[in-house]
Amino acid sequence: MIYKCLTRLFVLVVMLEFSQTSCSQAKSQGSEVIYHVFQRSFYDSNGDLQGDLNGLKEKLSYLQELGITSILLLPLYESPYYHNYFSSDFEKIDTEYGSMNDYLNLVKEIHKRGMKIYLDMETQYVTEDHVWWKDSYGNLNSKYSDYVLYDDSAHKKPSTIVFDLTELPGYDGTRRKITTVNLKSENVIEYNYRLFEFFTDPNHDGKFDDGADGFRIDHMMDNLDNKPQLKNLFSSFWAPLISRLKKRNPELKFVAEQADWASFGFDYLQRGGVDGVFAFRLMFAIRNMNKKEIVTMADSIFNFTPPGKQQIVFIANHDLDRFSSVIHQSAGKEKIGAALNLLIGGIPSIYYGQEIGMVGTTSWNKYGLTDANGIPQREAFEWYRSVSGKGMATWYKNTGPWWDSTNLKANDGISVEEQKTDPNSLWSFYRKLIALRKNNEAFFKGDYQTLPNDNDSVYCFVRYTDRKAAVVSVNLSSARQTTGVSIENMKASVKSGQWKNLLGHGTAKPAQGGIMISLPAYGIQVWEIL
Repeated sequence: MIYKCLTRLFVLVVMLEFSQTSCSQAKSQGSEVIYHVFQRSFYDSNGDLQGDLNGLKEKLSYLQELGITSILLLPLYESPYYHNYFSSDFEKIDTEYGSMNDYLNLVKEIHKRGMKIYLDMETQYVTEDHVWWKDSYGNLNSKYSDYVLYDDSAHKKPSTIVFDLTELPGYDGTRRKITTVNLKSENVIEYNYRLFEFFTDPNHDGKFDDGADGFRIDHMMDNLDNKPQLKNLFSSFWAPLISRLKKRNPELKFVAEQADWASFGFDYLQRGGVDGVFAFRLMFAIRNMNKKEIVTMADSIFNFTPPGKQQIVFIANHDLDRFSSVIHQSAGKEKIGAALNLLIGGIPSIYYGQEIGMVGTTSWNKYGLTDANGIPQREAFEWYRSVSGKGMATWYKNTGPWWDSTNLKANDGISVEEQKTDPNSLWSFYRKLIALRKNNEAFFKGDYQTLPNDNDSVYCFVRYTDRKAAVVSVNLSSARQTTGVSIENMKASVKSGQWKNLLGHGTAKPAQGGIMISLPAYGIQVWEIL
């Protein structure tokens, strides 16, 4: 949700204290790496400046070359807003993205390449353009009379949405009233099943080659926006819906964006029926580059995530300032963020443009209460050195001050063209890390364990399976650091192994009770234990 950041930016994340030597039961599924893409800003196939489905299909080879295995899209359905949240018709593809056939062809091509596709869904709200609103407003005899949540018996007062809003202004002058859907309605429950089922198996042949592999549930809550009419949705709506859909396709995956970003999301995994949640608290810790926070959050989520469930590990998304902006484009911190994003555990998700260090930050009220505030974090993907050329999806060009202060700059080193052939670039580092992860099972399915040391700037952990183990050590500071790392709590077979350098230029030497590690400024070292 776009506006959740208005309050979440002020949430104080309260840290939980756990042991630094705990082990994880949470494991990744294969070597999956998700690419979270805002398709409107990715690649334009027909010259209208709108990123589209055919443009994404054209660039699948780019994603595969990077090492991506799965793609997560923002909503595709029809909406008056550029981000496509707050739908006017859940059953239509936004025509600026293309047609339903374009979507189906994209899905088939993704599957042909051995990749997966996940769709972002938010069916909790509709705009005044939606047939449910138009037909039921003031009409008690409407067949949609119980689809929309009304606050009066005459159905003249549609209920508010998040933050008690009744309408939202768009960057382009769009202004629509929006209301909450009645998720307790049996009709709505059945409609959601049929909607998700369609995107699971569009032609109903049971083969799923044209269907989504899973869904991201936006703004998921047990008690939606604290409305008394919409309590206990985990048991009455979400868990039954997900269970029913998995009977259709047992391989489907559901990931919740927990509405409370300070939550670990364990109740979503235990009661909500989802397979995964986003590791928000770990993300904030990594962005802070604070060792104590990172250790606490990693120990917490990897210890207590229920078996068979997942944490999606990320450092940026469409609702947040871009990672490179948060760390002030520090080259060393950019690479530390990449290493932790991809190697620490769970299933990693990379936000489009993160791999080339795209920037974008704004205060969430800079342009008033409007979705324009999110544009700086959702700008056109930078394919070219000149930030112009075939496929550049600058759909917001010349539309307001967000364009006048665009982050797109020529010859600034932030583009695929400038980085792809440079072995020392951020893009090349992401590609190297993804390959490292793919080729070492300790990283894509291993348990996690923090390796304690007494240096506040050096963070170390081990990932291990029954057969493989790997140690990662990062220096969070701008000065060389040396510290003794305890390996006393590592299992015996790992402790007795030899350390082989896989990445980086640090050193690791046996010392009493452990290993003495030395790392350069912002150094990252990866060892395989043989």
